[in-house]
Order: sequence, then structure tokens, then C-alpha cells
Amino acid sequence: MTKLRIDLIAENLITIHPLLYKSISRPLRNCTSITPAGMFVLGNLKRHGILSMSDIGKYLSMPKPHITVIVNKLIEEGYVERQNDPKDRRIIHIHITEKGLSDFENIKQAISENMKSKLVMLNDEELEQLSTASQRVKDILISILSKE
Repeated sequence: MTKLRIDLIAENLITIHPLLYKSISRPLRNCTSITPAGMFVLGNLKRHGILSMSDIGKYLSMPKPHITVIVNKLIEEGYVERQNDPKDRRIIHIHITEKGLSDFENIKQAISENMKSKLVMLNDEELEQLSTASQRVKDILISILSKE
């Protein structure tokens, strides 16, 4: 593969990210006070269960002090709770509450509905192309991340 093609792929992916972020974060701000980063924390807790602050930071590629600010806000709003590790008091585990799980699912559904309302404007051919392309991009990105 030529350097020019790799450059084009990188540019396309860099351009796609803010477009997706914008289409998700705008409706998110309309239905909740949870920030996109807070939603990522809740999503990871839903997916992985109880996590340490360091593990959350690793999953989100964010420094621990930044994660602490996000988690503290989620704790204030009742979405997550802290648990001390019984074996090592220095380790703090975070878990999602029932409220956090319920609100996360409701917000995710609202964002999904908003996205669907935009997709219905596409014709069948565009929908098929987007379906195939988005699945392929997802699969390739998962493959890339699993090799890191």
C-alpha cells in the first residue's frame, strides 16, 4: 500500500471522528447533564463491571487525575459509587449504580433514536453502503486496537 493511500485513510478517519462526535454529543447535551466522557466511563463500567480508577483511565486513554474529576461528578449525580479494595485500601474500585445503568441505557436509546432520524433521509443504496462501510471500519478498528 502506498504512503499516499495511508495518508488518505488517516485523513478520512481523523475527519470522521469529529463528525460522529458532533452528531452524538449535541443530542447528548439536550437530554442529560452527563458529559460525553462521563458516558464513556459509564459504558466501560457497564461492559467491564467494577473497575479501578487506573483501569478506567487505561480504557479511555486518559490520565488518572482527569478520570477522577469525571468520576467525582458521576458520584455526585448518583451514577457510580466508590468501593475500597478489601485487600489494598489504596485501591478504589468504581461500579455503576442502578440509576447509572438505567439512565445510561435511556440516554443511549435517545442518541440512537436521534441518529436513526437522520439515517432515514438516506435512500436504500446509501443505507446499504453506509451499513457495509461502517461495519467494516468498526471491525478494522477493533482489530487495530487488539494489536496494540
